Amino acid sequence: MQRLSEREWQAYQEKHKDRGRLLISCPDQPGIVAAVSKFLSEHGANITQSDQFSTDPEGGRFFMRIEFDVPGLGECCSRLRESFRPVAEEFNMEWQIVEASKRKRMVIFVSKMEHCLLELLWQYNSGALIADIPMVISNHPDLKETVESFGIPYHHIPVTKETKAEAEQKQIELVKGNADVIVLARYMQVLSSQFLIDFPNQIINIHHSFLPAFVGAKPYERAYERGVKLTGATAHYVTEELDAGPIIEQDVERVTHRQDLDQQKQTGKLVERNVLARAVKWHLEDRVLVHGNKTIVFP
Repeated sequence: MQRLSEREWQAYQEKHKDRGRLLISCPDQPGIVAAVSKFLSEHGANITQSDQFSTDPEGGRFFMRIEFDVPGLGECCSRLRESFRPVAEEFNMEWQIVEASKRKRMVIFVSKMEHCLLELLWQYNSGALIADIPMVISNHPDLKETVESFGIPYHHIPVTKETKAEAEQKQIELVKGNADVIVLARYMQVLSSQFLIDFPNQIINIHHSFLPAFVGAKPYERAYERGVKLTGATAHYVTEELDAGPIIEQDVERVTHRQDLDQQKQTGKLVERNVLARAVKWHLEDRVLVHGNKTIVFP
């Protein structure tokens, strides 16, 4: 199976070569939107999409995501960033300007379960996920042939209690400099704090329950024991506290007493696939802004 051709990627890049994204987080106050709009207008930019949100107009925090087109963005993006600094300083902004044509590098971690991995690879292959996937890393060899059929390198690094630190160091060496985002597609290992330091809000996990319910191991089994009527999944950024990072996306599906545990798991897997793919897509398109342990998502 082959991914999109280089000609198709080039067509995408040509279409978006002048498209930029401006992401802003700052204390809410009068004049922010006017100042940003004026700046973009003065620099020849045409706003194509604009989203904003305030936690509280009186002393809250303001979030904004703008997509804009400006001729020759690739050549002038550095100057545009430098020119925006005075505006950002005036409003005490955390901000970034991103070129939409530059694909993020996404490394996928997986264990033995393939459903989330395959959803990501299918969407990548079709062009629905705009990214480069330099590698897939796994603690098991099972999915090597599947991944390599997409033309993606597969690295098998076994992990045991005795070798965990050494294995993780190998993973870090592979990933560093090759990843803008890491996706844990049912990777059944807990990453160390050292790993997380290098990738703040850049590691996305899928947890097979509707958090904060059933944190940790065997959530399906515990949900089944409780006789739940909804099964769900949660995509979130990874933090040191297990399954407690900022939530990006969630969804649920109804289950009944007529379904046994295996049937409920099958229902849950469909939810997992869709939730993770949406969260990854939004991250790749710079639609997620983190605020403490929450996210502001502009889908």
